[in-house]
Amino acid sequence: MKPIPVVFHLGPLQVHTYGVGLALTFWFGFTYFERRLRREGYPTEWFVPVFLWIIASAVIGARALHVLSNLSFYSHNPGDILAIWHGGLSSFGGLLLAVPTGIILFKRRCPELPIGRALDLIAPVLLASWAMGRLLGPQLMVAGGGHPTHQWFGMYYAGQAGKRLPVPIFQSLEDFSVFLILLALERRLAHWPDGRARTGYPTGTVLGVAMILWGIERTLDEHLWLGEDGHLGSFLVQIAGVALVVGGAALLVRTHRHWRAWLVSEPTDGDAATDGEMDPADSSPVSG
Repeated sequence: MKPIPVVFHLGPLQVHTYGVGLALTFWFGFTYFERRLRREGYPTEWFVPVFLWIIASAVIGARALHVLSNLSFYSHNPGDILAIWHGGLSSFGGLLLAVPTGIILFKRRCPELPIGRALDLIAPVLLASWAMGRLLGPQLMVAGGGHPTHQWFGMYYAGQAGKRLPVPIFQSLEDFSVFLILLALERRLAHWPDGRARTGYPTGTVLGVAMILWGIERTLDEHLWLGEDGHLGSFLVQIAGVALVVGGAALLVRTHRHWRAWLVSEPTDGDAATDGEMDPADSSPVSG
């Protein structure tokens, strides 16, 4: 079996499959998040320029951290620093720059959307996009496979000798599973036990669960299938994954306290659900 082609030609134009995959993933993420905003009743006309800034910051952050994690290679090959069409984008680097960029722009362009609510809304979008992106990005790039293997499910990748673990496929399945868990959690949070709609509840649960599950996934994937002993980039990915898990757990503890206070403040008769929203400054419930 030959490796999946990483480049093809449309007449004189050379097209990299990795870039096409990223473009499709960005389009999907934009469309899905815009749809979720509309469903929740928030305006969306502000989102196009904000999304472009978020994508630009994500790509810059992802590439910068990848280059820093592999500085020994890029110091000898400076011409490859900007060659993102060959792959080499760190998910954690993208988050480090894109998340604060998004928070700042959300607060400026859509002040009626609380930051806590925005992050809960975007968490499933990120997991769905990662699930799609792994198949349309690393799966189609140079050196996209994991450790060598002789198993029947091993695949050949351009730039790598022998059959490799199809880690992008594994990660896509993992990300899609987490995505389904987050959707199920959203539905449960949005309804009281008797099935009535519940609104105005504290935010942070969906984001916290996403941080924990994705952090565990990335740490284990790097340790078991991708990492190399003594490699700085691999070590940083595992540390970042653990940090994400710890941060998600801390967020859930904080959110749990707000839930307890919110439930005490809610009426217990037939009007249990209110139209309150979370104050983005302190995440405490505000009466509607």
